[in-house]
Amino acid sequence: MAWLLLAIAIVAEVFGTTMLKLSDGFSKPLPSLAFVIAYGISFYVFSIALKTLSIGSAYATWAGVGLVLTAMVGIAFFNEKIDLIGIMGLTFILVGIVLVNVFSEMNGGS
Repeated sequence: MAWLLLAIAIVAEVFGTTMLKLSDGFSKPLPSLAFVIAYGISFYVFSIALKTLSIGSAYATWAGVGLVLTAMVGIAFFNEKIDLIGIMGLTFILVGIVLVNVFSEMNGGS
């Protein structure tokens, strides 16, 4: 259940960051409000997930997966470019998350 909550927190964070981009520096009310709500949901759900997950692996997963998904949103919806080095960097982040969660003792709290 905690991992599902973490996934919800990540999706809310990515949605919130996307709304932040669309808010145009908080000059557009609806995306600005959506940003605040999404981040509130993200932090609240993340705090519940942290009751049972170890903070190191949970935060690494939240930040890393959120970063990769946000980059993918930028590429898919905001015409942002990615090159081989960018792909490699994002891949290394995902590999690091797998290492921390599958092979490391950092994940001892879950």
